[in-house]
Amino acid sequence: MVDVAVETGDISTFGVEFFEKFDAVIISCCSLGKKKLINQKCRKLSKRVAFYTVECRGSCGEMFVDLQDYKYSKKKLEETIECQIEYPSFEEAISVPWRALPRRVSKLYFAMRVIEQFEDVEGRNPGETSIADRLGVLKLRKELCETNSLDESQIPDALLERLLTDTREFPPVCAIIGGILGQEVIKAISGKGDPLKNFFFFDAMDGKGLIEDISGPSTRS
Repeated sequence: MVDVAVETGDISTFGVEFFEKFDAVIISCCSLGKKKLINQKCRKLSKRVAFYTVECRGSCGEMFVDLQDYKYSKKKLEETIECQIEYPSFEEAISVPWRALPRRVSKLYFAMRVIEQFEDVEGRNPGETSIADRLGVLKLRKELCETNSLDESQIPDALLERLLTDTREFPPVCAIIGGILGQEVIKAISGKGDPLKNFFFFDAMDGKGLIEDISGPSTRS
């Protein structure tokens, strides 16, 4: 019940005006550089465009949300309350020093950043990793943990190995992440209901979904 249009070419080369016709932009299977670039282009527009990145790797999934300066309403008993939340960009969020984050942040957040940076450094497309890259990924984890004063136990070997081995999308995980994403897009467009801020993680191994607010001091709720 929707019209589908296909635009061919490298999305990173599309001008800012291309994104102006959308209310929401959702990207998946994009490199670290493309995520940052497309998010920046959405933020340069005169109107607010909701931006989402989604990644599913085997039994794990991640979603990032940027609604910029977002105003919405919600019902509390019989009263309608007007609310406002300020979101950081993707680049701002992942630039928050790990030592500045709450102690119980999802281990999947750190693991995804390690894999993402490894692919970026190696010039790989998302998912172009395998268990053969294990030593290189562990080396990068050590460097990132030392730089950010984070104990390496926060990024378990077993979790990194799962992300390296299971690079294809697992349909049940896609269904869960996609369902949450669909709800969030409806909220963003309608301006009704508490939106997710700003990361959502799901791991099929324990069946848990976690929301994490990864923001600098100026945009923390």
